[in-house]
Amino acid sequence: MLIGELARRTGVSARLLRYYEEQGLLEAGRGSNGYRDYAEEAVTTVRQVRALLSAGLSTEVIRAVLPCARGELPEFDWCVDVRAILDRELAATDARIDDLRRGREVLAGYLTGS
Repeated sequence: MLIGELARRTGVSARLLRYYEEQGLLEAGRGSNGYRDYAEEAVTTVRQVRALLSAGLSTEVIRAVLPCARGELPEFDWCVDVRAILDRELAATDARIDDLRRGREVLAGYLTGS
């Protein structure tokens, strides 16, 4: 399918689809006319990428775990290192949340101390 069709079916702009391709998250063949040609599975791949981005993962991490993703949610086959990668990302997210909570407490203290 052409990029416009993939964009329509996934709700993701053609520009963003090209970015996913540049990041190694999405593959496209080329037709004789030079146009990108995506396989039917690209719809699922784009939906997986969107779900993983919404979980706060970087494109670098997504590139590492995407080969083990199954389904649009996605679920994972526990390939080598996938659990360790996701455990690291969860720990990093927890650390950011803790930092935000501390910052919030300081800000709240400023407001109650006035």
